Amino acid sequence: MYHAAVLTVSDRSFAGERPDTAGPLVAQLLEEAGYQVVCTAIVPDVQPQIEAFLKDTADRQVAQLLVTTGGTGFAPRDVTPEATLAVCQRLTPGIPEAMRYASMQVTNRAMLSRAQAGIRGGTLIINLPGSPKAARENLEAVLPALRHGLEMLSGRRADCAKLPG
Repeated sequence: MYHAAVLTVSDRSFAGERPDTAGPLVAQLLEEAGYQVVCTAIVPDVQPQIEAFLKDTADRQVAQLLVTTGGTGFAPRDVTPEATLAVCQRLTPGIPEAMRYASMQVTNRAMLSRAQAGIRGGTLIINLPGSPKAARENLEAVLPALRHGLEMLSGRRADCAKLPG
């Protein structure tokens, strides 16, 4: 069983002005997929705070999968992608490409997502939108492939040619 962490990036949720609905939904989806969610947090749209959480979680090996929700749009304070790029050692561009592709089947606004994904140490970091509906759509698009990626990342023997049955 892989451990997962969920970080909500939202000024309003951090300040207690609005309940966080995307973070708990993402945690539920991960648990339903067999992940053990070991950490959840909310931070404001402040790049150094986002980076600090991402670094700490990855460097302490708290979770093999770290999913963020929020801060991926065009608003001036949306800096989650920049924080992710700043801390990742290797990028995984296929993940956000797949999420945008799947989301484009629902809305042309998906092209406005600036979500990123990458690896820091043994942790895969993935950005999701802040909307619960969009977070679900994006996560469900990539969730089936993530376990295989985590197997490879952990150094476990993974058969790349074997398709899940």
